[in-house]
Amino acid sequence: MRALVTGATGFVGRHLVAHLAAAGDEVAISEAEITEPDALVADFQGSFEGSRPDAVYHLAAQADVQASFADPAATLRVNVEGTFNVLAAARRAGAGRVVVVSSADVYGRVEPECLPVDESCAMLPVTPYGASKAAAEMVCLQAGLGRGLDVIRARAFNHLGPGQSDRFVAAALASRVAANERDGSEVVPAGNLRAKRDFTDVRDVVRAYRLLAAGGKAGEVYNVCSGAARAVSELADALIARTRHPMRLEADGELLRPVDVAEVRGDPSKLHDATGWRPEVPLEQTLDDLLDYWRCRLAESPGALGGGMAEAAGSELPSWGDSQ
Repeated sequence: MRALVTGATGFVGRHLVAHLAAAGDEVAISEAEITEPDALVADFQGSFEGSRPDAVYHLAAQADVQASFADPAATLRVNVEGTFNVLAAARRAGAGRVVVVSSADVYGRVEPECLPVDESCAMLPVTPYGASKAAAEMVCLQAGLGRGLDVIRARAFNHLGPGQSDRFVAAALASRVAANERDGSEVVPAGNLRAKRDFTDVRDVVRAYRLLAAGGKAGEVYNVCSGAARAVSELADALIARTRHPMRLEADGELLRPVDVAEVRGDPSKLHDATGWRPEVPLEQTLDDLLDYWRCRLAESPGALGGGMAEAAGSELPSWGDSQ
């Protein structure tokens, strides 16, 4: 399969490219800005020396929920206009299928009796990021209905794993633990530990994307999730249990979002029925790999901590929710 990937240098993109290559696919990476349509068209048409890509995976996005509150217009431009440009470029390149990565944030605040949420649930986003992804999904529907483009939407729930930025909750906690091990500190600042999220290892997530490219139904949307919700406190406690010296969690109000959702849990039945996909990587392995990644990164680059640490001093906040 000839596969073209946008957002290939990001956290998920790097794992997807590695998975596609391991599966024997011929992989091309689009480095064009998705807000620049002419550059995208040229990049897509030249990706396989004129041969059409069998599948385009669209991962490039503004995925930081907190940043979407700070600059919602920029988030809308990248995620909505950018998706429109990618779909147009894919159509002109004759792509066989486009897998567009959306987000569980489109569902917004779901009543407990409606959990686990399936794909028929209304999109009621409460964040600018979620609104941008919901709008991008409408662009995908129009491309299919109005242009005949084969588009599949993958609604990704929280995912985590090695290589993840410390702007996301699990990686933020892991980076703080690794920094404390290095510095001898004991306090791990934490935000809303009561929030429950549906976590899946990124390596399982990218496997789902390829299976959807091969076996999903055109025009459909699929939840990519585990089907189980875990409190952020469970991840925090598990990371603390892995520390090399005693540490303790300490609440930090600066880490709370302006708007948060108590529980997010999805139903992956439709994905399973279409492809046979099930998550395979246990959470224990994911947390081991994530913590080891941050230990190595801080050992190699002592100043590697980003927003996840800066916000503890009152700067930018990490996303205590979606981990796209």
